[in-house]
Amino acid sequence: MYSALTGTDPVVFFESQRIYDMPEEFVRSGVPQGYYEIPIGEPDVKKEGKDLTILSIGATLYRALEAASELEQRFGLCCEVIDARSIVPFRYEKVVESVKKTRKILLTSDASERCSFLQNMAAAITHLAFDELDAPPVVVGARNWITPADEVEDAFFPFPSDMLDAVHEHLLPLKGYSIRRACDRDELLRRAALGV
Repeated sequence: MYSALTGTDPVVFFESQRIYDMPEEFVRSGVPQGYYEIPIGEPDVKKEGKDLTILSIGATLYRALEAASELEQRFGLCCEVIDARSIVPFRYEKVVESVKKTRKILLTSDASERCSFLQNMAAAITHLAFDELDAPPVVVGARNWITPADEVEDAFFPFPSDMLDAVHEHLLPLKGYSIRRACDRDELLRRAALGV
């Protein structure tokens, strides 16, 4: 917020109500009491890894970390988790360096998957790191509907299980894993044909 307030360009600042009750997890001493700035456009590596890169926008960071933990505990995969923190401007260097290590990337956010900024980022990563990728970037966003009531948000927003499903179907088959919500090629074609 300080970076936005002290800058000279217009800024749109989004925050998620889904994380209002969550304490600071990434700075041992907690949120600094004094003045501090986070540079706009600079992503932050929240967890280092070598097998898969997960790039998160917004509140899905916490679910991405849960997915990374499950991938490590159950399947021995060490995921690098990057928090985009801002999207325009965006410095891709850390993401490209991560992809050079892991050779695979999953992008996730609470935004609807269709026409989302995640798709722009996936296209940019494909262009910038094509030779380093062993598979196309995979996008896991919310369903392509109007945001539903709280009671059915589990069917709408991406959860760690959706990220594991996408990893299993499109990036790295997970031995002994059972899909929870279909996301294979046929399901993606079905959704596209129905417009959902």
